[in-house]
Amino acid sequence: MPALHATQCEGAYPGHLQGVATDGRGGLVWSFTEVLVKTDADGRVVRRVDVASHHGDLCHHAGRIYVAVNLGEFNKPAGHADSWVYVYDADKLTEVARHATPEVVHGAGGIACDGRRFMVVGGLPGGVDENYVYEYDESLAFRKRHVLASGHTLMGIQTAEFAEGSWWFGCYGVPKILLKADASLALAGKWQFDASLGLIGLGDGRFLVARGARQPGGRYGGELLPAVVDAERGLRLSQE
Repeated sequence: MPALHATQCEGAYPGHLQGVATDGRGGLVWSFTEVLVKTDADGRVVRRVDVASHHGDLCHHAGRIYVAVNLGEFNKPAGHADSWVYVYDADKLTEVARHATPEVVHGAGGIACDGRRFMVVGGLPGGVDENYVYEYDESLAFRKRHVLASGHTLMGIQTAEFAEGSWWFGCYGVPKILLKADASLALAGKWQFDASLGLIGLGDGRFLVARGARQPGGRYGGELLPAVVDAERGLRLSQE
């Protein structure tokens, strides 16, 4: 199986990058809001499917891709979101299931798995000084809501990843914020670092961090850059 490495996703897409995940077989799946794109490890497109807006961050588990989806509004009080987890075959990108997640009341935007449970994250209204992480079992049955003592982050949490025995969360803002929580979802770190478009843990303290920019014509691209754990900065790009 080819090793994952820094790469650029082939092509440009109408929505901006929301997250990236491994397909479990040495390839990648990129979520561009309303398009899912599967590439090989070098970023060459293998398959693409149009999907409902807003497909957010995603993760791989047991041969399937799980995507946090909100069909309603983000960052509003309860009653405005329409939150789901859509499930796709990791090889073919065919949809195999949908699970309603009404507990994610401010809009589901990201998901990660530690092998036995899923954590779903998402939007946050202004003025709320904590974030919420929603725990589900392997069958996507709701278990509990965790309160993350993070302070306010703009529009909540955008991306999630379980790696190095911890949960990592990328947030918008100026500057953009990276949060880290321990296995029980207690806040373990908060830094200025941009992981708001996706994060993949590679092991041994190594990560791939997504970046994406608007291109000529109004479409968006995506790329992955290498990063490593840094005791003072949470993560840092390897080139720095």
